[in-house]
Amino acid sequence: MFINRSSYFSHLRRLFTMKRVVVKLSGSLFSKGITELTEFATLFRTLLRKDIQAIVVTGGGEVARRYISLARELGRDEASLDEMGIEISRMNAELLISALKEAAYPIVPKNLTETVTYAESGKVVVSGGLHPGQSTNATSALIAEKLGAALFVNGTDVAGVYTKDPRKYPSAKIIKEISPGDLLRIIESEKMSAGTYELLDITSIKIIERSCIPTTVVLCSPETVKGAILGEKNGTSIVTKR
Repeated sequence: MFINRSSYFSHLRRLFTMKRVVVKLSGSLFSKGITELTEFATLFRTLLRKDIQAIVVTGGGEVARRYISLARELGRDEASLDEMGIEISRMNAELLISALKEAAYPIVPKNLTETVTYAESGKVVVSGGLHPGQSTNATSALIAEKLGAALFVNGTDVAGVYTKDPRKYPSAKIIKEISPGDLLRIIESEKMSAGTYELLDITSIKIIERSCIPTTVVLCSPETVKGAILGEKNGTSIVTKR
């Protein structure tokens, strides 16, 4: 088989200089219709032309929560519920791949090794969940760690980390910078659960802390995610120490 050496080495040079960012998209995005989905696809294609490769992880959202709730009432075990949530998050990933068209790697990865391998294509890689018992936030942090990503942007259903749940407490104030330890204390004090105040979970925070992954928590919208990737100060920055 003939290999164009010039194109091959050009591809390698581009991969070497390309900036990789991991973006977690809230599952709620996929219940809003096609407009924001196509806007995100446009954003990721534009970034790719600037040699910024997005590795995107999609949450399961309300659809996953509904199916899991119904299946739990029917007596399914928790491991099976996790697997159900993963499958729904992967369907959301398929939707984004459809919107990205040729800019996306066409297959949703099913494990960390596949994610890394697909990233070598230089295209946008879109993943759902990977492992039962692991949130898509933790999956995102693990991918960022494995790929040595320059940034992890966690798109949530609120504008950042607050002193307490802003949807319950109007007096809650956004925190511009926070350490992993302080973030853990807020999560523990709020007794947050899936589907309530969507933030990073304990596992994802520990991964961010151990590998000092630059992380920003922002509202899941194309404008705020773009701003975070391009260095604008919005949302909450998680500050780690090497």
